[in-house]
Amino acid sequence: MNKLNRAIEISDLAAYRLPMHLCENPSATVVAFEVQRADNEKNAYHRDIWVLENGALRQLTATSDAGILAWQDERHLLISRHMPEDKRGQTYVYCISLDGGEAVLWKTLPFICTALEKTSAGYYVACGQIDASAPDLYMASEKEREDYFKEVDKNKDYAVLDEVPYWANGMRFTNKKRTAVFLVGDTCRRLSEPLFDVASIATDKDTLYVHGAKMKSRLSLYGQIDAYDLKTGKRHVVYGRRTHAMTKLFVLRHQLYVLATDMKTYGINETASIYKVEEKELKRVYQPQVSLYNSVLSDTIESFGKQLVYNDHLYSLATVENRTVLYRFDEKFKPHVLWDRDGMIADFVITKEQIVLLYQDWKGPGNLYVYAQKKLRQVSDFSKEAMAGRFVSKPLPITYTSGVDKLTGWVLMPRNFQPHKKYPAVLDVHGGPRCAYGATFFHEMQVWASRGYFVFFTNIRGSDGRGDAFADIRGQYGAIDYQNLMDFTDAVLRKYPMIDAGRICVTGGSYGGFMTNWIITHTNRYCCAASQRSISNWISMSFIADIGPYFGFDQCGTKSPFDFETQWRFSPLRYAQNAKTPTLFIHSDEDYRCPLDQGMQMMQALTVHGVKTRMVVFHGENHELSRSGKPQHRIRRLEEMTGWFDDHACRGIKK
Repeated sequence: MNKLNRAIEISDLAAYRLPMHLCENPSATVVAFEVQRADNEKNAYHRDIWVLENGALRQLTATSDAGILAWQDERHLLISRHMPEDKRGQTYVYCISLDGGEAVLWKTLPFICTALEKTSAGYYVACGQIDASAPDLYMASEKEREDYFKEVDKNKDYAVLDEVPYWANGMRFTNKKRTAVFLVGDTCRRLSEPLFDVASIATDKDTLYVHGAKMKSRLSLYGQIDAYDLKTGKRHVVYGRRTHAMTKLFVLRHQLYVLATDMKTYGINETASIYKVEEKELKRVYQPQVSLYNSVLSDTIESFGKQLVYNDHLYSLATVENRTVLYRFDEKFKPHVLWDRDGMIADFVITKEQIVLLYQDWKGPGNLYVYAQKKLRQVSDFSKEAMAGRFVSKPLPITYTSGVDKLTGWVLMPRNFQPHKKYPAVLDVHGGPRCAYGATFFHEMQVWASRGYFVFFTNIRGSDGRGDAFADIRGQYGAIDYQNLMDFTDAVLRKYPMIDAGRICVTGGSYGGFMTNWIITHTNRYCCAASQRSISNWISMSFIADIGPYFGFDQCGTKSPFDFETQWRFSPLRYAQNAKTPTLFIHSDEDYRCPLDQGMQMMQALTVHGVKTRMVVFHGENHELSRSGKPQHRIRRLEEMTGWFDDHACRGIKK
């Protein structure tokens, strides 16, 4: 066998080692980060902490799971560690030195800590989970805490719901659960009100700014900004008008800013602008043409929006077309491009001499790179062993016209390609819809290419990277996007006639699952389908999903969740009697974003209609199954899909 032509196997998912969560020390001379590795035997993940210092990597922790919380000073990290003897509802924070030695317990926080920050004035501020029905549990004695958790266990078979949403994806029931902000010193003090749910924080010397919303019976999309004097604990409302949805606070040159949108033009998915917050007013200082975060997708690396301030300048990721760029804003908030190349940036930090990036191109899972003087240098290769000798199909771009739009897609050629053979293929539709595909590594697609499939994928109307007008498909679901996919399939078949048009599979998750459901009820051109974490019925989705109270009817282009006629018109379930395509349904029972009932309704309708179906439900998983589900579950998911494709596209075909 050609040593450079080994197939990428489904099980390789468990062999990748993935860096994440970059965090620089106060002087920006050392970067700490986590490396995740799968434990397939225990069906779990472990994380170790590494540092990049003076251009060299070294491992800081091993044998026990650890997560970065904050820097204590230049040479000491505050980390969380999970031990079997940990007491319930507490976070054990350890301090570890870069210069060696064991981690030492720093503080035991009497709540589950989700974020910790040291301010420039030396205060520690933490975000943590509370029960609004018992908001002062953190002050309770050990006996009182034991009694509280005994009562929780006593009532574990019941859930009392009196607010919407009452659950959150992957978190089960969240009724009365809130994120609170605490001042951490010799003791802890909760600053935010019990029913206030904290979304983001920013600090400036003795002032803490908090953005969030006070939720009583239902969620409000409109944010409020409070300020706390960390010396006195006194609070005042900085901005309380119900006008904008807010995503992120930051302080630049001692001035408070917020990313926010009034949602008036493009609905809930409208791109957030940068606003200056002053005198209880929001003054827009920058209106971006693209999203200020990374929305390029992968199934091997997690990415979140990120902005950071360094040397009195704002830096931000942005999604442009099909790639991630890095902006540096000047004093007038004019963006200057520091980085622009194919692929995706999942995370970054700015140091004194260079930019440290968590970057991924098409060749394999992401790694750390340093970028200085317009030169890029890779400094880690954590998945080297897993990728050794593997065949990786390079994404080949293809442009096509659909309606008035010139669109871009990519094609992966199969391993051991022979031009005179006929091949099966897979069309993969991304989620969102406001996400984007790019020339980046996708494990599932590479598995199929290794097994002899052509794989093709594209950014259709609704995708991110081309501005709000392009991304806005409210009231057009299943129309313009469906036509784009049909035109794309036609374009791929014209350019690659070796694809057997009778052996094309289709799959997608979330919005891509919706599109898969729509496709099978509007055409029979695909030989089989795999619908993942899908939407089939906008009416029921609007009244059960965690995002249901605001997402479904907005995307259907109506003003009310009680406009059943409009939502039913855009529901694939309405057209189920047209389906003939054998369809596999993949769903998770803790997916509250696109809840289990959505897949079950569609599967049952197809079964009653006589269409060949199969449904696999993953217990304990959620909407993120394909990206961060347990190792065995992710492998089983991909085995189910690949087996389904093989059965319908490759039966009788010698591989």
